[in-house]
Amino acid sequence: MTDTKHESDVAFIRALAELLRDNDLTEVQVKRDYGEDDSLNVRVSRVTPAAPAIAAAPLPVAAAPAPLAAPAAAAAPAGEAVEDPASHPGAVLSPMVGTVYMQPEPDSAPFVTVGASISEGDTLLIVEAMKTMNHIPAPKSGTVKRILVEDGAAVEYGSPLVIIE
Repeated sequence: MTDTKHESDVAFIRALAELLRDNDLTEVQVKRDYGEDDSLNVRVSRVTPAAPAIAAAPLPVAAAPAPLAAPAAAAAPAGEAVEDPASHPGAVLSPMVGTVYMQPEPDSAPFVTVGASISEGDTLLIVEAMKTMNHIPAPKSGTVKRILVEDGAAVEYGSPLVIIE
């Protein structure tokens, strides 16, 4: 019974994320009551791509990927468009909203580093959502070219996490 409820909750959260994306919303909050002492309270939010460019002061959540993308922007010759990491064919996107952890425990080595060779199914990182640690597997074998998130950063559904080539 618990697994069915968990699966329906995950499907519900994914549907909320799609609703957010399809209707260009920035936040949706819903509370589901299952019974007297059982409920699910979900808040799904995202930062629009234009927000970091308009903001005068760096935002804590949006600023994390910016320093990693800045060297690529500086290296691109004037007149060439800077590549969006989410559109890269080797991009691994976040399947959910949550917090990224690059290693299994605070004092241990990270799952992957830039330049590391990985096999399909290897854990790239963990996304914690609703107090559940979700291991994000590599969709293919290859080499980690870029890590686009920092440990402890908040990510949204569909955010690029890692690029594998």
